[in-house]
Amino acid sequence: MKVVINGEARETAADATLASVLDDFGVPEKGVAVALDGAVVPRASWPGTVLHADATIEVLTAVQGG
Repeated sequence: MKVVINGEARETAADATLASVLDDFGVPEKGVAVALDGAVVPRASWPGTVLHADATIEVLTAVQGG
C-alpha cells in the first residue's frame, strides 16, 4: 500500500505498523517525533499503530542550537 513520509510517496506492506515503516526507511529511533495524519504518536505506540492506505507520516528531527 502507499503511504506518504515527509511528503514523499512510499510503498509498504499492507499490514505495516508505524514502527516497521520507520525502521524500513531508516528513521532513527532517538531524537525524532512522529505525527500520523497530523497527530503526534508517542514512541511507545509505534509498534501497535497499524497504518492505513494513504497515511501521512511526518518525521521531525530534534536539532540543537541557539
